[in-house]
Amino acid sequence: MKNVIYLLTLFTLCFGCASPETNKTARELDFNFNWKFHLSNNNQSDFSSETINEKNWENIKLPHDWVIGNQYDSTNAEFAPATGYIFGGGTGWYRKEFDLVLSNSQKAFIHFDGVYNNSEVFINGKKLGFHPYGYSPFYYDLTPYIKKNSKNTLAVKVDHTRYADSRWYTGAGIYRNVKLVVTNKLYVPIWGTFITTPEVVNDNALVNVTTTIRNDYNEDKSFKLLTELYNDDGIKVGESSKTLAIDKNKEIEVIQKIKISNPIMWDVENPHLYKAITRLQIDNEQIDVLSSNFGVRKIKFDANKGFFLNDKNMKIKGVCLHHDAGLVGTAVPKDVWRRRLQTLKDGGCNAIRIAHNPASSEFLDLCDELGFLVQDEFFDEWDYPKDKRFNQKEQSQNKETEGYANYFHNYGEDDLKSVMKSHRNHPSIFQWSIGNEIEWTYPRVAKATGFFGNMNWNGNYFWSKPPYSTAKIKEELTTLPHQKYDIGITAKKLVGWTKEMDTSRPVVANCILPSASHETQYGQSLDIVGYSYRRVLYDYGHEMYPNKVIMGTENLAQYHEWKAVMDRPFIAGTFFWTGIDYLGEIRGPWPIKGNNAGMIDFAGFTKPSYHMIKTLWSDDPHTYIATQEIEKSINKIDPKTGLMVAKDPNAWKQALWEWHDVNNHWNYTDKQLISVEMYSNCESIELFLNEKSLGQRNLSEFEDHIYKWAVPFEKGKLTAVGIKNGQKIETTLQTAGKPTGVKLSVDKSSIDNDEYEVAHVVAQLVDADGLPVKNQERIINFEIPENLRVLGVDNGAINNVQTHNARKLLTSNGRALIILQSKDGKGKVEVKAKVEGLLEDKILLTIKEKGTMAQDVYAELN
Repeated sequence: MKNVIYLLTLFTLCFGCASPETNKTARELDFNFNWKFHLSNNNQSDFSSETINEKNWENIKLPHDWVIGNQYDSTNAEFAPATGYIFGGGTGWYRKEFDLVLSNSQKAFIHFDGVYNNSEVFINGKKLGFHPYGYSPFYYDLTPYIKKNSKNTLAVKVDHTRYADSRWYTGAGIYRNVKLVVTNKLYVPIWGTFITTPEVVNDNALVNVTTTIRNDYNEDKSFKLLTELYNDDGIKVGESSKTLAIDKNKEIEVIQKIKISNPIMWDVENPHLYKAITRLQIDNEQIDVLSSNFGVRKIKFDANKGFFLNDKNMKIKGVCLHHDAGLVGTAVPKDVWRRRLQTLKDGGCNAIRIAHNPASSEFLDLCDELGFLVQDEFFDEWDYPKDKRFNQKEQSQNKETEGYANYFHNYGEDDLKSVMKSHRNHPSIFQWSIGNEIEWTYPRVAKATGFFGNMNWNGNYFWSKPPYSTAKIKEELTTLPHQKYDIGITAKKLVGWTKEMDTSRPVVANCILPSASHETQYGQSLDIVGYSYRRVLYDYGHEMYPNKVIMGTENLAQYHEWKAVMDRPFIAGTFFWTGIDYLGEIRGPWPIKGNNAGMIDFAGFTKPSYHMIKTLWSDDPHTYIATQEIEKSINKIDPKTGLMVAKDPNAWKQALWEWHDVNNHWNYTDKQLISVEMYSNCESIELFLNEKSLGQRNLSEFEDHIYKWAVPFEKGKLTAVGIKNGQKIETTLQTAGKPTGVKLSVDKSSIDNDEYEVAHVVAQLVDADGLPVKNQERIINFEIPENLRVLGVDNGAINNVQTHNARKLLTSNGRALIILQSKDGKGKVEVKAKVEGLLEDKILLTIKEKGTMAQDVYAELN
């Protein structure tokens, strides 16, 4: 339990503290604990008043996604192609009681990083406001409504009766962090600092710190603004102070320019972060203090040379990510994102496109820390709705699928600007995206391309050049009937709002019909035109619009896509669809639960495509062995040479989202002919079966970048010995026997008892020699002590529709994952895994207080 009264006292006690580590505590309070939740089927229900019987309400901690704990159900098939087979409808109510004593000089605000969606917030029965967008942060001023001598009640209504309002799984509820912010009446508003580094010259960086100051006193005030810059060792590297005056009930903006000598640059290899501490003082008394992380870095795009980070020309090696994390839904603990992002980083990824909505602040903190460039995206639809089940323009109107297009005109500007204010200090963000494949909702744009409704053309839109000339496209855009809203006018408006807030980053959009978009104000107003699945138009775009920066912003995770980028210096990079499998957007029959175009699966396990892309993106030697029965393989024996070759030698050039079916094991029938593929960046590989050489081949032999061998199966060890830059690496697959036990592994042996940290425990079937068994499945039963919270189980498979909050599940590839979160106890606990008829296994996990060492914890909690 969190002692609210004690922590609130810190607001008074810590205003004079100088240590950067305590500044955040002085101003902000974690407001995620001690909430009550009730899900109602009646949207007209009202639980906003102070006197509500909460007897049957659920005790919860935020963040909270009420959907993910429900059952997958095939009867939800009507809207499953949108948000998935888990029913997510209803109206959720959240309530929290708290004490707060404010002095006459203080103010209080409640800050939500994200609520999905259509939320109404009440304090002591008084409505504070309505916020429809599920991805933008927002806050309310509580000050006029706070009771001084009794408890206060905060209530939040979340209307998710339109449960299929998106093209992917959204979850529902207060799924991001909530904070209580207490300030003086002379204060820096929430999101009131903006830090840029416009100049880095001759080993000096100029840091611009723009601070907004608000005076809510009924009298004019004089004060001192002090800004101090610290490096990540806590050493002060610069400061600026100004004595200022502000009129009563007014707001001013102050710019401070501070130099840092010999700055350490933030980049994808060394993501060094600085901290700005902002202090307001009256008569030497500190009345407000806050900290903001930032990085010193330079970004530049060139229409001919691509992208530069800190004057270094580099390729953007990016992936697109949705905001769910599979088994935990959308209320994703920071440690879950950390594991997944680190896996991407290990695969050579250096950039993330948040698709198709703004990220959480916590996610961006990780990107800052780990060294990812981020394309932060505002909207998936503007003036007109998309079809939530089939993409493109809406085909049928349903109440359940009504989404943000209903609110865009009234809320779009505020949502965009709130996102930018909240996110703009993150050095990871290097471009703002105003939208995704918006052209589908403006049919005249699609028709103007000549790809659709053109009786004189028989090409394939995905792989063909535009059938119309630019002149013809211009003519079509001029003569085709106009809708009420014009894509170019709306785009220009969005770009204007974005540049009003920030000119230090370019504005981009993911364009699905770039040949037409270039000819409208949409493409013309963008700094960068992002191409969605249109790599065949890279040369066309560069030739027709030589001064416009173009890049891939959504592309297939296939070799041909990366080759197109590497062959063209003017293409800055790409974002593959997608980095990780995600729930919803289903394009197959039950029991498929989501989209498996990812390089990493629903449980965070790497897939074959991950290893292929790693060989393209990473300089470190890497080889992955994939096998398959020849009958199921995409390969065959060449009758002329006797070598393994692709059945269709050109198929790789148009490979789509899903990787072909392969295995990562060496378990087949004796003498069965097996297709052995290797995804590698080694110049040559020699393959051995039980120490007998099967020959050496060179990567240059394979146009599709995939080594191939035909190998008659023989039990034992398959070994690939690769050479890269003179360095030798060995990769093996070994035949496993029958499973005799289960083996547990965990990503960390101790976790803090802060009720946030998590541990990922993987159970793998093993044989008598301890080798992983990947070709047989069993039901794993986990035994979890009450001192740990089970967040979810999964095996990573797209057809796994077992309930995520269970403690048992069937394996896939012989393995299963359970994610465990700490509670507030401390001690050592045992986590066990049992499989009927096999040897069980257990691991010891230490739950400790933050800042203590695991070896100092002795108590057994089981």
